[in-house]
Amino acid sequence: MEYEKLITQLRVHEGDEHKVYRCSEGYLTIGVGRNLETNGITQEESDFLLANDLSRVEKQVRKHIRLHGLNDARIAVLINMAFNLGINGLRKFKKTLAYIEQGDFETASTEMLDSKWRNQVGYRAIQLAEQLRTGEWQ
Repeated sequence: MEYEKLITQLRVHEGDEHKVYRCSEGYLTIGVGRNLETNGITQEESDFLLANDLSRVEKQVRKHIRLHGLNDARIAVLINMAFNLGINGLRKFKKTLAYIEQGDFETASTEMLDSKWRNQVGYRAIQLAEQLRTGEWQ
């Protein structure tokens, strides 16, 4: 089979959309005709997407947030939050970030929990606040 020719043909016929759209039959679709409602994605594809997203978010955190002196568990809290909120959402936690820079993790974790975000994500916020406070993976 000449897969390169077939792939070229499929890209022309199906398109190659990098954002979810509704196909002519109304199904949520992405890429080259991937019907997400019927086919979903495989675990390997999910792992690939997660690795790419994690790499992107970590780069943003390292670029925009001062991480000097933080161990991996505390850096992971900030990456986890940015993964959920986006880097701009994380940067709105001005008091939390200021206390982190000062090394006052107790107050920083309290500030995390005193937020709308805490009510939105529930246990995730509690776990991450404890991880930030202790510097130990939860």
